[in-house]
Amino acid sequence: MPEKADQWMRPPAGAGYDPAVAAVQKADHTVDLAGFHECESHDGETHDSQTRDGETRDGETRRLLVGQTARFAANFVRWMEGRTCDGLSYSRLRLLQALHCSGPAIMRDLGEQLGATPRNMTALVDALEEAQLVVRRPHPTDRRATLIELSEAGTQAANQALKPSLDAMAELFSSLSAAERQQFSALIVKLTRAMGPGQGKC
Repeated sequence: MPEKADQWMRPPAGAGYDPAVAAVQKADHTVDLAGFHECESHDGETHDSQTRDGETRDGETRRLLVGQTARFAANFVRWMEGRTCDGLSYSRLRLLQALHCSGPAIMRDLGEQLGATPRNMTALVDALEEAQLVVRRPHPTDRRATLIELSEAGTQAANQALKPSLDAMAELFSSLSAAERQQFSALIVKLTRAMGPGQGKC
């Protein structure tokens, strides 16, 4: 069966053949064909695959999605990193964008806006401060708080780099139709909510 599956997936002569893509397709195809195989129970009884436990099949499909999503996430991070300039990663661009659009803010508010932990926000601000793109200033009314704001160089970087860099990262989604982009966005929102606090714990 594996040989037949490989032949079924291999494109006609002259067409491009990507082994990595074929491997994912083969995994998909294996799951699709699972319902057409016969299985033998422990007592030797053979059952038609259509009587197979639907819960088991559903579990296989969900596990396949875990692998596909993990590969996509890793590849997408590499895609974004390959389209950054001047060392401005996506997270740094987002921070510059937040300060550029909304003005100075305390770190806690920035962390909530960007979905970053306090530890990650500290590291992010430290890196941008070292690059002289942001500065820390005392809060005018709260002695315990510190304001983060763009430096002159940070403002210039935001004006020059934000749109081109984000547009380069967004180029990937030009391969989707408008309807597909809306559907993808809705699914991302739904899955993000499913990963909220208290969800999916062992």
